[in-house]
Amino acid sequence: MRYKGALTPLLAWAVALLACVVVMLQTHFVTDLSAFMPKTPNARQQLLIDQLHDGAVARLVLIGIEGGSDTERARLSRALAEAMRKSQRFVSVQNGEEAALARDRAYFFENRYLLSPTVTPARFTVEGLHGAVSETLEAMAGEAGMTIKRLFVRDPTGETLQLLEQFADTNQPQSQNGVWASRDGERALLMALTRAAGSDTEAQSQAVESVRTAFAALPERDLQTRLVMSGTGVSSAASRNTIEREVSRLAGASFILVVALLLVVYRSFVLLGLGILPVLTGVAAGVAAVSLVFGQVHGLTLGFGTTLIGEAVDYAIYFFVQRSTQHDAQRFWRTIWLGMLTSVVGFAALVSSSFPGLAQLGLYSIVGLIAAVLVTRYVLPVLTPQQMRLRDLRSVSVAMDDAIDHAGAWRWPLVGLILVAAASIGLHEGGIWNRSLSGLNPIPKSEQGADQKLRSDLGGVDSRFILALSAPDTEVALQQAERVGVVLQRLVNDQVLGGFSSPAGVLPSLATQERRRAALPDPDMAKHLLEQAVQGLPVSAARLQGFLQDLESARQQASLTRASLDGTAVAMLVDTLLIARPSDMLVLMPLRAVSEGARAGTLDLERVHQALRAAGLDGVTVIDMV
Repeated sequence: MRYKGALTPLLAWAVALLACVVVMLQTHFVTDLSAFMPKTPNARQQLLIDQLHDGAVARLVLIGIEGGSDTERARLSRALAEAMRKSQRFVSVQNGEEAALARDRAYFFENRYLLSPTVTPARFTVEGLHGAVSETLEAMAGEAGMTIKRLFVRDPTGETLQLLEQFADTNQPQSQNGVWASRDGERALLMALTRAAGSDTEAQSQAVESVRTAFAALPERDLQTRLVMSGTGVSSAASRNTIEREVSRLAGASFILVVALLLVVYRSFVLLGLGILPVLTGVAAGVAAVSLVFGQVHGLTLGFGTTLIGEAVDYAIYFFVQRSTQHDAQRFWRTIWLGMLTSVVGFAALVSSSFPGLAQLGLYSIVGLIAAVLVTRYVLPVLTPQQMRLRDLRSVSVAMDDAIDHAGAWRWPLVGLILVAAASIGLHEGGIWNRSLSGLNPIPKSEQGADQKLRSDLGGVDSRFILALSAPDTEVALQQAERVGVVLQRLVNDQVLGGFSSPAGVLPSLATQERRRAALPDPDMAKHLLEQAVQGLPVSAARLQGFLQDLESARQQASLTRASLDGTAVAMLVDTLLIARPSDMLVLMPLRAVSEGARAGTLDLERVHQALRAAGLDGVTVIDMV
């Protein structure tokens, strides 16, 4: 070894590089945009982060089948839904099939006395029963007359009808050949909820790919048919693939260009390899540092950071020039350290950013540049040959000096260009800046348009206005949702709200179920009350024995839980609005604006907040997501 103690820096570098590689192999790379949300978000931002990470919004997959005939699309819809259910990658798959609708109707009918908000002690008095049966008889003359007539013997008080009315004002996809279809009838529709969390991009990608594979494998499929998919999980998988592809392409292209340029200058593969060494070490150190500090590395951080680490190439160039010209080494290294420190100070501002993605970028660049300088200072002097020849580029430098000497003639045109640019920015009045996360979305506009079409066809609930609250467990969360629902219903009656959705509407709290069960009379009392209640009505108590039997069954049945919803479409509704988090439960209740009148399409959030505060519901937040 040429230098005394040269083995020490080489061993230290090799050990450090090996440690970085080990960390890199275990690094989790992510592509979701939550890394570019603040560390200490406000209520709106926190809600968005929760949804991007683990919310049902991030697990929802919207699927369309286009092309072919309507009967072929319907057949493929049924076959694809069945294949997806068997894959076990999805909690729920819905396509509007009659079998699924029948399960929903059976759920509401069989559990109507635990679900219906009209089930109170007053309902099961002589007066209450008389009024309820009278209303049901009158409703037989309406549009739902045939349905009510079929249910009347077992449900003379119309509890099932009361339950179905809560969904009457929500948009539903139209049906074609027994499955959901788009409004123009040119697309069969499906909707699924993945079992994996939205933050698990690998599992999301596998679930999306399994749908494509299942569709391609459907027997006797018309080749003119095609699959269209959207949703956060689909976008996440596509974003990850796009980012990985773009990072690989750009990093590869820049690496090739740098290598080509250095070969032209060095004309030596040895010097080329030594010149790249600080860059590769800096990249490894940067990735390892971000992984250890943040637990993961964002794809965009890797892409941007690798470009910034390219500055490390200059360190090797300066070193080779210094060695070939025999300039004062001590002064040279002071200059290199000063240059590195100025870059570190600049990137230090990013480390303190409230956005984790930018903080990652800052840490990545700082650690990478420091590692590159250390390799240049302590490793390259040991590995660089004593006799090295660099191409004489004095003619190039002379030409560049001449160009710089004559650059003064362009000062006024440059000043004019700067003024024009400043005026252009000023005329935009801030509109030139894109403050939306959509600006970071790598998904093409065409695919974003397909997402909007699918959501419109499926008649999804408007998610602009969302009421959010948290609770320590599921029972408290449902009780809070019920309290909030009482306030919101008053606002609906006052035409402040157009409507709302609540998980408690299809899965009441255990306390509410127990109160409703307690309101049901025992068999002897029920028979006595019914005989008196139907006096004067065109129906005899003898015809309503099924009603009495169902009352007793309801008194004995077990309370409903989330497991009771398995196999129904409303399970997806509950999973979307009642979200388990590591330390609590999040309840989301989408609010619909008034659709008619002078205030159509608007929502008085202040009045909603006032009503909630007046009811003692201070921990509830109503957010305009726009």
